[in-house]
Amino acid sequence: MNKKEKNLLKRILVAGVIFFLAIPLARGEQMFNLLGWELFRSPALNYIVFIAFLASYLIIGGEIVLKALKNIRKGQVFDENFLMSIATIGAFCLGEYAEGVAVMLFYQVGELFQSYAVSRSRRSIADLMDIRPDYANVMRNGQLVQVDPEEVAVGDTVIVKPGERIPLDGVITDGHSALDTSALTGESVPRDASVGDSVISGCINQTGKLTIEVTKVFGESTVSKILELVENASDKKSKSENFITRFARYYTPVVVFAAVALAIIPPLVTGQSFLIWIERALTFLVISCPCALVISVPLSFFGGIGGASKAGVLVKGSNYLELLADTEIVVFDKTGTLTKGNFVVGEVRALSMSEEDLIRIAAHAEDYSSHPIAVSIKKAYGKAVDPSLISDIEEIAGHGVQASIDGKVVLAGNAKLMKLKNIAYEDSSSVGTVVHVAVDGVYAGYIVIADEVKPDSAQAILDLKAAGVKQTIMLTGDADAVGKKVAAQLNLDKVYTELLPADKVMQVEKLISEKSVKKMLAFVGDGINDAPVLARADVGIAMGGLGSDAAIEAADVVIMTDEPSKIATVMKISRKTLRIVKQNITFSLAVKGIVLVLGAFGIANMWGAIFADVGVSIIAILNAIRALNVKKYIQVKR
Repeated sequence: MNKKEKNLLKRILVAGVIFFLAIPLARGEQMFNLLGWELFRSPALNYIVFIAFLASYLIIGGEIVLKALKNIRKGQVFDENFLMSIATIGAFCLGEYAEGVAVMLFYQVGELFQSYAVSRSRRSIADLMDIRPDYANVMRNGQLVQVDPEEVAVGDTVIVKPGERIPLDGVITDGHSALDTSALTGESVPRDASVGDSVISGCINQTGKLTIEVTKVFGESTVSKILELVENASDKKSKSENFITRFARYYTPVVVFAAVALAIIPPLVTGQSFLIWIERALTFLVISCPCALVISVPLSFFGGIGGASKAGVLVKGSNYLELLADTEIVVFDKTGTLTKGNFVVGEVRALSMSEEDLIRIAAHAEDYSSHPIAVSIKKAYGKAVDPSLISDIEEIAGHGVQASIDGKVVLAGNAKLMKLKNIAYEDSSSVGTVVHVAVDGVYAGYIVIADEVKPDSAQAILDLKAAGVKQTIMLTGDADAVGKKVAAQLNLDKVYTELLPADKVMQVEKLISEKSVKKMLAFVGDGINDAPVLARADVGIAMGGLGSDAAIEAADVVIMTDEPSKIATVMKISRKTLRIVKQNITFSLAVKGIVLVLGAFGIANMWGAIFADVGVSIIAILNAIRALNVKKYIQVKR
């Protein structure tokens, strides 16, 4: 409980004690007469009762009245502070001291519940915000210096001791350790890291000392991007939140004028006492306060975003959480999304040269690229590439690469590249990605590279279908045989193969045009080569977003691990959140509607109004807190 909440609790307790001591003074006169207590039959009793109730009211409600006055001066008249002030001051004017204090007292109890609920939701986000490192140990002039992470440059060497947080993204140059990534990924099991492995900022080094060469400045690091994303998440409101905001803007002045009409018109028509209808109008005002809706709906979405972060998923705004709940089509990229992206050379077919020379030429041609296929070819070569032999590199999008290697024009790419350059090539019956190589216009052979399906992918598809997804589709630039094999292995509904990046966008646009307007389409990609498609889909989901700038920039949702099963997890969280939002809206409006009618006819008194306002708010807030509970959706992997 923070300082503000503690102060509010103290005021509630003090005001509550005075209030509950004053009630027997006000209502127990007969009891005092029976007991013969002359003091309480004196004329001073009324003054004592009034002073006690007034003191209780000022302690608990003075702040609300001051807020209402300040807002009126600013031109913001119709808000809950105004409603509470008018209703309670009116009750005092009618001599209903106990009711006036009770309304304000229980309203503040509701405010305390709200503050606690928001604090609890924020704590789940705050846990993530703790990933920001406080310092970095940098080697400068042979000495270890402790500096702010923002002062570290690319290429600097940082030392991370056991128990310290990795301050910036980089590559391990010395040491071996286990890394706690739970704050970033939600995984409880540490990851082993050693020389050559890339590491990301925000992880905690657990066992051994690590020497890391920095690859990104702090402003571009993973932890900085994530913190920025989380801080801005509440800016993008859902349709439900926008509806409630607009609703409250018109609803509050309408009920104020309705209350005025209720206080004036019936007495003029029926001839009844104005005091009766003024009391009903004040009751009407208390009942009509839209606190439950205004508080609980944003709180539910905030809780859902916090719950998703616990599961290792970053959602950029409540609007995307709402869209995920209506998603019925999920389209996947293949490489790095459903498959590991750890390509291995499985077959080499050399025609006009040795296999070793074919691998050497292909490795030099792909040297500029960090694509998994290029990495696998360079790894198969097993030697250092000589950059002085390479010149005139030209990437041909969706086809491959052309380069000059030691004075010879080398083409390395798919069958489309061979067709584009009018080079006769040999087809391969092997299942895998085939890289064809030609030298000076003569076909030299091909290299078959295989990719493994992630062990998590099959379960991810099953989970999505269990979560209500109607169609699972895969788009890939790979050969038809490769794409169909992976699709069959994962039991996908459809697969489209041999697609260029532009083809993927067109295919997604076609699928969007064919679907129902109310149903959403999500695209899942690795966030590096799929940025246009991620941006075009109703919901863009980046897999393995940690360390990928493109993923965090282009996607609406970032899965902080390489596990496709997290997609079903965040969809379940989103649907639970939407259920809670709908429950709160329905419950709040139904109760208020019923009690408003009863209040207008004098059946519901001020105590009924307190329940309709504060009681409903507390119930809605407690229900909203449930959005934070996502334990059953998080699979603990050992």
